[in-house]
Amino acid sequence: MKLGEIMSSIKGLDTDKLFSPSLNQTEEEGGESFSDLLTKSISEVNKSQVTGYNAMEQIATGKVENLQKAVQQIEEAELSLKLALEVKNKALNAYKEVMRMQV
Repeated sequence: MKLGEIMSSIKGLDTDKLFSPSLNQTEEEGGESFSDLLTKSISEVNKSQVTGYNAMEQIATGKVENLQKAVQQIEEAELSLKLALEVKNKALNAYKEVMRMQV
């Protein structure tokens, strides 16, 4: 099978963009840049941390109305922070691996 036949068999794929991507493709299509996506993700993690700390404070002071919801918010904050740390660690390991490559 030739490449043209394979590409024509895949429906809904724009082959022009696949083989000649522009540098500003995401901006032209209205997508987010990597830095915008990273900033948004960090702000979401921060927001969940603030919500978790507020839930802890409500539990400590006895002002909590729904204990299950408060514990859920705390667990969500903990998991989102762990995920963010793992993503950071993977990104740093990938960067170090690229820097070790010989050209």
